[in-house]
Amino acid sequence: MESLPRRRVPAAATTEQVRVALGETLPDGPADPAEVVELLAAAAEPGLVATPSGRFYGFVIGGTLPAALAADWLVSAWDQNAALRAASPAGAAVDEIVSAWLLDLLGLPPDSAAGFVTGGTMANFAGLAAGRDAVLARAGWDVGDRGLTGAPAVRVLVGADRHDSVDVALRYLGLGAPEVVPADRQGRISSDALDAALEGAAGRPTIVSLQAGNVHSGGFDPFPESIAAARRAGAWVHVDGAFGLWAAASPRTRALVAGAEAADSWATDAHKTLNVPYDSGIVVVGDPAALRTAMSYHGEYLITDAAHLEPYERVPETSRRARAVPVWAALRSLGRSGIADLVDRLCRNATALADGARALPGVEVLNDVVFTQVCLAFGTDERTREIGRRLMADGTVWMSGSRWLDREVLRISVSNWSTDDDDVARSLDALARAVAR
Repeated sequence: MESLPRRRVPAAATTEQVRVALGETLPDGPADPAEVVELLAAAAEPGLVATPSGRFYGFVIGGTLPAALAADWLVSAWDQNAALRAASPAGAAVDEIVSAWLLDLLGLPPDSAAGFVTGGTMANFAGLAAGRDAVLARAGWDVGDRGLTGAPAVRVLVGADRHDSVDVALRYLGLGAPEVVPADRQGRISSDALDAALEGAAGRPTIVSLQAGNVHSGGFDPFPESIAAARRAGAWVHVDGAFGLWAAASPRTRALVAGAEAADSWATDAHKTLNVPYDSGIVVVGDPAALRTAMSYHGEYLITDAAHLEPYERVPETSRRARAVPVWAALRSLGRSGIADLVDRLCRNATALADGARALPGVEVLNDVVFTQVCLAFGTDERTREIGRRLMADGTVWMSGSRWLDREVLRISVSNWSTDDDDVARSLDALARAVAR
């Protein structure tokens, strides 16, 4: 970690080289634990990507706040199964505190239920599962008893530029591919087109999935108009806010999610904007009973408290880490003002990178930079790909390639708490070198 400001961001070794260094043959006998850990550290080090670096802008990957990292070490050392109050009173207490803090910070209904899952995909899964069961129950169909065979068809509407984690969650839930509603050039769903698509849908089991933070543009769906259209049709509304839901934590960006609190379920990932270690997705459902119905089961050996919603009754797993502990540490170490400052700093850095890139010859910034995402193009698709190859060879930064608006793009996702002015300057210098070659 001390080497991060100086080291190359891409890995120095390939997967195959790390496999050879680790040894691919399982030994016949035991080995000294300390030697095993030393081997792992030495063999893996060259194959590590410096994702915690302030100059890593790939995918949507945050770093790790110091308090959250240390708390995650404690989670492993304590070895608690945080599924039940009886199994871990401490784990349940942290779950309850963090849930209340999150609902407050994100401006969500205070009586909602929050669950801690592996990541954004499973948060979408859990929220959409609650929605599936709820809309079918309104139609007189109990999924828990009868399954999906013979059930009324559930209609799911999504924006054309949603994240594919919504689609895969729907596949896991047996709902198949969604109906696609047009979106604008910033990836925001058309509320008028949604309203038209929902016309006459009242009484039919329907889910509408909206987006807080497009992965390319950072754009936010128009929540007031879209949710009003969904309500007229009696639809359940889910919001995929993997990184963008945190806009609610800052007065400067809160308007981006205005109206999203009127939805029924929400998904986010604390590893992204909040910078908590991996394994930190969060699902929130406005009706706790709907989440319990979708997620809960009972075994005679499980010691439960009927007066409380047990942690495992909000998520797909029973055996799980105390995932809320690092989130607690991040929130407690930053406080309300520190969380707002973190969101604002990420946005400022994204704007600075976009402004600096725009000043270089032949560089286009394709999106309105409203949050933490920037998309660049360099004329032809081939030149854009070549710039990406040059940057990876240079090693100063990591910027991911993608395809958006029928063009090859270079994506910059500013998600790391440690990115500072020096990182921004070094990143722009590396980009200038790649453009000038």
